[in-house]
Amino acid sequence: MITGHGRYTEDITPPGTVYAHFLRSDYAHARIKSINTKKAEEMPGVIGVYTGKDFSEHLNPIPTAWTIPNSELKIPKYRAVAVDRIMYVGDPVAVVVAESPYRASDAAEMIDVEYEPLEPVVNPEKAVEKDAPQLYDDVPGNVAFRWKIDAGNVDDVFSKADVVVRERFVNQRLQPASMETRGTVASFDAGTGETTVWMTSQNPHVHRFLLSLILGVPENRLRVIAPDVGGGFGSKISCYGPEAVVCYLSKLLERPVKWMETREENFLSTTHGRDHVQYLEMAAKKDGTILGLKAKVYANMGAWLSTAAPGVPTILFGLILPGQYNMKAVGCEVYGVLTNTVAVDAYRGAGRPEASFIVERMVDILARKINMDPAEIRLRNFIPADSFPHPVPTGLVYDSGNYEIALKKAMDKVDYYNLRKEQEKMRSEGKYMGIGISSYIEVSGLGPSKVVRSTGFGLGLWESATVRIHPTGKVSVFTGGNPHGQGEETTFAQLAADELQVPMEDVEIIHGDTGMIPFGMGTYGSRTTAVAGGAIAIASRKLVSKALKIAAHLMGVDESRVVYENGKFHEKGNKEKSITMAQVAMAAYGAGADEIPEGMEPGLEQTSFYDPENFVYPFGTHICVVDLDPETFQVKIRRYVAVDDCGTQINPMIVEGQIHGGVVQGLAQALYEESVYDSTGNLLTSTLSDYAVPTAVEIPRIESSFMYTPSPHNPIGVKGVGEAGSIAAPSAIVNAVVDALSGLGITHIDMPLKPENIWKAVKKAKV
Repeated sequence: MITGHGRYTEDITPPGTVYAHFLRSDYAHARIKSINTKKAEEMPGVIGVYTGKDFSEHLNPIPTAWTIPNSELKIPKYRAVAVDRIMYVGDPVAVVVAESPYRASDAAEMIDVEYEPLEPVVNPEKAVEKDAPQLYDDVPGNVAFRWKIDAGNVDDVFSKADVVVRERFVNQRLQPASMETRGTVASFDAGTGETTVWMTSQNPHVHRFLLSLILGVPENRLRVIAPDVGGGFGSKISCYGPEAVVCYLSKLLERPVKWMETREENFLSTTHGRDHVQYLEMAAKKDGTILGLKAKVYANMGAWLSTAAPGVPTILFGLILPGQYNMKAVGCEVYGVLTNTVAVDAYRGAGRPEASFIVERMVDILARKINMDPAEIRLRNFIPADSFPHPVPTGLVYDSGNYEIALKKAMDKVDYYNLRKEQEKMRSEGKYMGIGISSYIEVSGLGPSKVVRSTGFGLGLWESATVRIHPTGKVSVFTGGNPHGQGEETTFAQLAADELQVPMEDVEIIHGDTGMIPFGMGTYGSRTTAVAGGAIAIASRKLVSKALKIAAHLMGVDESRVVYENGKFHEKGNKEKSITMAQVAMAAYGAGADEIPEGMEPGLEQTSFYDPENFVYPFGTHICVVDLDPETFQVKIRRYVAVDDCGTQINPMIVEGQIHGGVVQGLAQALYEESVYDSTGNLLTSTLSDYAVPTAVEIPRIESSFMYTPSPHNPIGVKGVGEAGSIAAPSAIVNAVVDALSGLGITHIDMPLKPENIWKAVKKAKV
């Protein structure tokens, strides 16, 4: 990428390519009365104009892959192109195919659609009211699912509490806003009956499976390739209608068809993230011992249930609500609500940021209620370091950790107690300074298939790897992980090089092509190093084991007498009698009687399908120190200290980069970003001019340090790091701002903490 030789979907244009452009609805909720395409069809360069009715017999509804059990789940039949009803602004109504993208776009403007406007609903709490507009006849009350857990008899635990604190939170809707928008190029080969699909995907094999369901064709007739992908943050996990439409049109026209999303389309039609209304209660003893937590959540799912959408506000959110705390009970009730907005699905952290935020906010609210220091109440309630593996009420088993040390290390780095003294002095002078703590944990390394399948996910989340040493000694690693900005190509090359004891520059990483990779579940959920890396390590170790047998045969010694170190096999106690891995590889492919043992298969290649025994649980503490301008209420981050534990680190520089990137996105949520719909369903933040993505100017220095508690649940001890910053940062920053204003009696301000929102809270507090 750095040298300018990256190849993205936009760069792929097979000979004879034609271009698709989607006409999208300007209404959030409407019936389609008629569509007149005559003028568009007559435009120069136009090959065809197609409406929802043209696809209704050929494309199945968009599938939902996470069908959570015991939730009264109702999956609405949402089509790739609307047939008779519009569900959100940006819903595809028709598609034009032309010889150039510009002609396709111009022709789309000539399509005449007559609508019958219907009343929209965009707020999840309003959508469940009795008189709310109904989006689908088979989803009464707009509630697609109701998921509930009562872990540890929460009502009984609450009845024994001395103190109960309550708060309402809005975890605002966010736009993933990856640098590259979505796109698809499909090329049907009439000779083989195979369609090759280049697309912006985080998980090509899963996309192939979902596309096969929509198109009604066997998977082996689809080859999905993800070239370089310019970020995704969860939004490129989902399968969208336009991808299937492009594949169908390529077969129909017998020409390659290309579609690239504009930035405005990206804001309108690519899945958003978060969007919860949350009601929380926390029960405690008067000495600060936390007993339990209750959560009632209205999760805005948008106009349809996207690929993994039902699992995000339920499994990924509810099961991690205990956080780092040794509480006895957790109750959680989640309503998945359909609205006239674009669908909500995974966004960096996917359920974990929403959970960690409310837990860390409630701990601060409780501390203030009983007049206890926020650090002290955490130290009192942490799960003890000697109790791992530790089962929590929701059924998860945390693998390893030392939460107390992480907090104390962060406190030492920020000089916590002296900051508190400074804060007292500043308050006496009418100045606002705040200190915010976020002690987070996340479930990652997704993960063990038996557990995942029991939650209703459509596939197990194991991972595959094939490691091949060529006759020359060079190495190819084929991985089901699909890196798209995480630096995993480097990490995997280091991992394989270390395991095989070969130079890193001799290792190539191959990913993102269903025609070359055995199978793969993709990259998301901080799973790639833990699960895909685990598969690479196992395959590499199996390969070294085979190579050792060949080396022993070549050297004429028993294999128990052979040692492999520094890229050479040698006899114990006799380093002079040695053979290199490259020599072993040549013998493996030569396969003569004097080269490999009797009965051994030729070649030097091993495959692993690795299914981890459990999830992994990264953790840490972030502390943010802020100063507020008393006149403008602008938030200035004075210091941001992060202490993280992601287990074994293969490449510390990449790990730190992932922490920084995550913190920036968490900071963006805390202070700047929000996707806003008006009451008619129009997206007011549909461009980068309206949606405030922070730039380098707004980002503070992030002071990173680490702990190293290996996970026992995978062969390399890693825990995952990609989402840690986005989980920890929002609560650290909001806790700091609320702490600065706590002298005014302010207990909470919803994100984003724009100066206007802070000013309103201060004004209300002073009345």
